[in-house]
Amino acid sequence: MRETRAAFLSLVVEPNDDGYLAQCPGIQGAFAEGESLEEAIFNCVDVIKMIAAYRAERGESLGFNEVEITPDTRMTVAVPIGLAG
Repeated sequence: MRETRAAFLSLVVEPNDDGYLAQCPGIQGAFAEGESLEEAIFNCVDVIKMIAAYRAERGESLGFNEVEITPDTRMTVAVPIGLAG
């Protein structure tokens, strides 16, 4: 099934003992760890998707920053890319 909505969320990422912790303020339980910055972010996105699916089953939404995706929708996103050096 093709996704027809997107949510624009801010994540807070900080180093921890084993790598990084990413969390989304405002969504209870939306946090994940990763060995790299990128892994922590993508793991957190996976958790957010699971929370959103659970809420959708209950007829609820994330409640903020949601937009409809159409064939004409254009989005700009920022993704961290680790650089050697």
